[in-house]
Amino acid sequence: MFLLDDILLSPIKGLAMICQKVHEAAQEDLQQQEKAVLDQIAELYQQFETAGIDEVTFGSRENALLDRLDALREGRGLPGEGP
Repeated sequence: MFLLDDILLSPIKGLAMICQKVHEAAQEDLQQQEKAVLDQIAELYQQFETAGIDEVTFGSRENALLDRLDALREGRGLPGEGP
């Protein structure tokens, strides 16, 4: 009886395993993108502190990066943008 159950349920178990792997890969990708944005924010602050950019440029870039970070943390990302 258990052998028959295993045979009948194996496609469902395989699909569940594939879905789990896809979910894990998507989560890892979001984490990598979030880390990249945080690195860009740190670099932006460093440029501002060393007078590499002015306050207006800093503000606009910071807002764009923070918006991107918020979108990533919500798990939806912004279409067409890469890390």
